[in-house]
Amino acid sequence: MEKRKDGFLIEKSEHDKDFIFGTRAVLEAIHANREIDKILVQKDANNDLIKELLLESKQAGIPVVRVPEGKLNRITRKNHQGVIAHLSSISYASLDHVIDNCYAVGKAPLILVLDQITDVRNFGAIARTAECAGVDALVIPEKGSAQINAEAVKTSAGALNFIPVARVKNLFFTCRDLQKMGLSLVAITEKSEKEMYEADFSAPAALVLGSEESGISNEILQIVDDRVKIPMAGNIDSLNVSVSAGIAIYEAIRQRKA
Repeated sequence: MEKRKDGFLIEKSEHDKDFIFGTRAVLEAIHANREIDKILVQKDANNDLIKELLLESKQAGIPVVRVPEGKLNRITRKNHQGVIAHLSSISYASLDHVIDNCYAVGKAPLILVLDQITDVRNFGAIARTAECAGVDALVIPEKGSAQINAEAVKTSAGALNFIPVARVKNLFFTCRDLQKMGLSLVAITEKSEKEMYEADFSAPAALVLGSEESGISNEILQIVDDRVKIPMAGNIDSLNVSVSAGIAIYEAIRQRKA
């Protein structure tokens, strides 16, 4: 058990994830504007305090997942009262501010949109490459994304402490907003005949990458401005998503410096 400067008692699990537990403690964390990654609530818990927690979580844009009591007990054996909140290891950024700042200094924004990438190590590796290359921000959805915890920060070699990460409620609508802000939405996907080196990354751009299992969601693929693939010459026809991200990012950087 560890006591932070803000007074909250924080427990660390066997996976080195910071979390707090107990309904009132989590409510106080919400009121204090703590960065909460997600809240786990016991499936059958439905008292007045739980209802208040669910309402305030929704208003604060914090994802809530209903889980069996056994899952909560595996995280902590202490009296969690059916509520555990995982704390984010970073502070999330405003995507609007990131884009506005890029335009203000005369820079063409380069954004990475990560759709359904849930593996913490892949996410950390992508963040590390993106920060090294000077990508302006990562965009992830509230639900269906890797948890940004101590392992993610470690895998990123600390890059997640520097690169802005915007967590958004609806990735589809955010992609639409990026287009309205003047960014070209480019899907890096095998579902294309056009090779990546034929694309123009010199203008403001948002590169979209999906998970290795399910790829980019169909609804986002329907609205992208361009689809490009990484050319493959070997017997294996796919790359790890963090490797794909690195190739695409540095092709964009190469074009911008040409």
